[in-house]
Amino acid sequence: DNTSLFNAKLYLAVFSAVLGNFSFGYSLVYPSPVIPQLKNSDNPQLKMNTEQIAWFGSIFTLGAAAGGLGAMLLNDLIGRKISIMVSAVPSTVGYIVMGAAQVTWMLHLGRFLTGIAGGMTAASIPVYISEISHPKVRGALGSCPQVTAVFGALSLYVLGLVLPWRWLAVVGEFPALLMLLLLCFMPDSPRYLVSCGQRDKALKALEWLRGPNSEFTTEFSRIEFSISSQGKIQWSDLKIPFYYKPILISTLMRFLQQMTGITPILVFLEPIFLKTDVFLEPKYDAALVGIIRLMSVGIAATLMDKAGRKALLYASGFLMFLSTLTMNMYSHNSHCPSGNLTGTMLTQDPAGASAFHAITLIPLISTMVFIFGYAMGWGPITWLLMSEILPLGARGITSGLCVVVSWLTAFVLTHVFMHVVEAYGLFVPFLFFSVVCVVNIIFTAVCVPETRNRSLEEIENYFRTGRKFTILDG
Repeated sequence: DNTSLFNAKLYLAVFSAVLGNFSFGYSLVYPSPVIPQLKNSDNPQLKMNTEQIAWFGSIFTLGAAAGGLGAMLLNDLIGRKISIMVSAVPSTVGYIVMGAAQVTWMLHLGRFLTGIAGGMTAASIPVYISEISHPKVRGALGSCPQVTAVFGALSLYVLGLVLPWRWLAVVGEFPALLMLLLLCFMPDSPRYLVSCGQRDKALKALEWLRGPNSEFTTEFSRIEFSISSQGKIQWSDLKIPFYYKPILISTLMRFLQQMTGITPILVFLEPIFLKTDVFLEPKYDAALVGIIRLMSVGIAATLMDKAGRKALLYASGFLMFLSTLTMNMYSHNSHCPSGNLTGTMLTQDPAGASAFHAITLIPLISTMVFIFGYAMGWGPITWLLMSEILPLGARGITSGLCVVVSWLTAFVLTHVFMHVVEAYGLFVPFLFFSVVCVVNIIFTAVCVPETRNRSLEEIENYFRTGRKFTILDG
């Protein structure tokens, strides 16, 4: 059956690309099990104080912003596929440096390099996938980067239960190298090839992705028409709503996505649990949260093309609001009686087991609800919408811009987070995050278009005409 064949090839191309996101998810949360190990390190050169921990957690996001900037140039210069392949270099070097680290600056350098790789993949992979996907499966495939990033993070939490931190760095080498190998055999984006004037190559790529018996020629003429009617984007074009509206929506969504606090919560998951009286060991809590995250992203992927983007964004914002508010109230009350506002880990009662209080489940459950909510909507949909609504002529550059905005926001939040927690306890950042969630719900209602079951050309027409999804064949 040819349709299943084209699907198989399309899915293989998507799988090859999203290995980069697996690597990214793994790298992002690397500090979570590593910080507790380094705090108790025998090597004084590797022991970390609060400031160094803040840097270890946050420097990755600075690298990611730099990688996003690099991808802005590379996406349109050398193509989506090669940009993704190039990211394997900083990733591999970064892990070698961390695995061999003798002093803290080596750890920071390794984190920065893996961050560059993360930023490059974050800017290139969603664009590549949305451009090679069939409209009917673009929602499900568009959430694959998020699903595999979550897989990567979960793998790290699970491996963190059994492996010392140097071995975690060694394991981190493999996903990017496998991605590099597989992508050698995959086609570049047909839309990119058409925009470069490589018509025959583009037609071949589309035939490979859709299968020889599919209606790929009809799709191809649509792509050609769409690209020929655009031309290159000039700075003066940014005054036109067709360009500035989708760019503003995408950039603001990425900013608001990070303002929910997702990055500091994931990066410092174990340290956060150390500061609440959670009854399980923090590393097991972290692994549990990782499993919940994976389930919720799976649910989002199946609902993306059924329930629609906006419904999931509303549900996601509401769940995150509830959980951050709960965490805020819990952390505000739980440490006040003991006068322990910094919330350092309480010494275990010798009669440990009998001292279990049901209330200590609250931080674990609310973190699970937060991650579940995020992974259901604001996690995958911001990436998917970015790759769907950005105008093709500006997609390479603007997706890079979105990633830079996203990671600079993440850097500031992640860096400040531990300092705020040390000074005021957990309730201050969580109060801030719950306010952001309300803003996100309002933003969804006012600004976000519903793109379910629309072709990329129809979505472009929506912004060109003001509010209509109709499409005219050329």
